Amino acid sequence: MKRYMIEREIPGIGELPDCQMAAAAARSNAALEQMNGRAEWVQSFVTADRTYCVYLADDEAAIQEHARISGFPANKVMEIGSIIDPSTAG
Repeated sequence: MKRYMIEREIPGIGELPDCQMAAAAARSNAALEQMNGRAEWVQSFVTADRTYCVYLADDEAAIQEHARISGFPANKVMEIGSIIDPSTAG
């Protein structure tokens, strides 16, 4: 599977209470269950009006299918080529 970063524009997402965040996560998980393993949610980072989600997926079409099923936008989908962190420096 390839790794993707998805930018989702969702006004006010950063202000949602925990119960609504939990409901959104459950909705995403339910959509993934319908996709028979073609995509997997790794994690998401939440800002005031956007989420940046890391997914593993067969291809970009699987990401777009998840967006359609879940009802969450996929405003930008970028394949992640590599990952670096402080340990990359050696």
